[in-house]
Amino acid sequence: MSSLPSVPDATGHFGQYGGMFVPETLMAPLQELAEEYERARVDEEFQREFESLLTDYCGRPTPLYHARRWSETMGGAKVYLKREDLLHTGAHKINNAVGQALMARRLGKKRIIAETGAGQHGVATATVCARFGLDCTVYMGQVDMERQAPNVQRMELLGAKVVPVNAGQATLKEAVSEAMRDWTATVENTHYILGSALGSHPFPMMVRDFHRVIGREAREQILAKEGRLPNLLVACVGGGSNAIGLFHPFLEDEEVRMVGVEAGGEGILPEKHAARFQGGKLGVLQGTKTWLLADDDGQIELTHSVSAGLDYAAVGPEHAFLKELGRVEYTYATDDEALAGFKELSEIEGIIPALESAHAIAYVAKVAPQLPAGDVIIANLSGRGDKDMEQACRFLMEE
Repeated sequence: MSSLPSVPDATGHFGQYGGMFVPETLMAPLQELAEEYERARVDEEFQREFESLLTDYCGRPTPLYHARRWSETMGGAKVYLKREDLLHTGAHKINNAVGQALMARRLGKKRIIAETGAGQHGVATATVCARFGLDCTVYMGQVDMERQAPNVQRMELLGAKVVPVNAGQATLKEAVSEAMRDWTATVENTHYILGSALGSHPFPMMVRDFHRVIGREAREQILAKEGRLPNLLVACVGGGSNAIGLFHPFLEDEEVRMVGVEAGGEGILPEKHAARFQGGKLGVLQGTKTWLLADDDGQIELTHSVSAGLDYAAVGPEHAFLKELGRVEYTYATDDEALAGFKELSEIEGIIPALESAHAIAYVAKVAPQLPAGDVIIANLSGRGDKDMEQACRFLMEE
């Protein structure tokens, strides 16, 4: 396979995907952000401060844990978990939130807005705003506020204003729309900390870069533990930030297979899932050209997942590009499979995963027994399941 480009082109495209599809009002601030980020990428002082905060504030590096008991129970491949759940705030989202807070400071923006689904990005954003003394407003769908109530309380305790969104399905897509409306009206003093590798350029590139630390650490750690690279990387994919963070440092390693796991919901039927590569189509949504779920008239379809963080109609443009190239495979896990993975990892390893991460766990549970004992899998445990306890237990009790 030929060498993969490490960044999008000058217009923010990964092949035919990505770009800047936004109202005219946002073109200037996005250009300003893109130009300032290019300077920050090569600014040694900026990078030093970012790395220092990741270590001293966020708790990096995160461990690469050999799930020995789970591996032995399944038989087959040896499974490692990249423990992003052990980070401050409980998920990988803090990596990007810290980086973007530093960008907001460079731009002289004192007010921050964000969208959140599962709430982990909202909590991370509220956390860094408290740390840097920034005003914080988080938009969250009413449905998600109800199913992720502990995270709403955390955001408010951290000083953020959490604004409920009741339009449409009242989940992540609508929260993004409200955040973009706010940003359009307040660009002079506001920075939008977008939570996934989505949206208009430069966000997909910037979010990916702030999360590449996941894959860089995993690479060093597995070489130290096993003396070689893994056979398989697995991560859940909503917008795709945790997955691209793990995958990107391994893209040139052709022997490393990579699988992204989307939300299969109640099955691949209209409005019952959020697996964009299963029956989705090419289109534009909220700033970017990518694979999304839409009907024949181009109207965005409703989505469903037991996991609030994967319940989104579009996927990050770099993931669409990597699928087209054949470098990364994409599959899905259903609600039932994710809940089974949630329960299994909790009971066998004493680790309660986020329902998002449980989709990756479900895929590992399916494939590990079929692989040779000498194979090595790294699964990204992108977040912990504290926020999901009420919802997961309710579903598990119904079984």
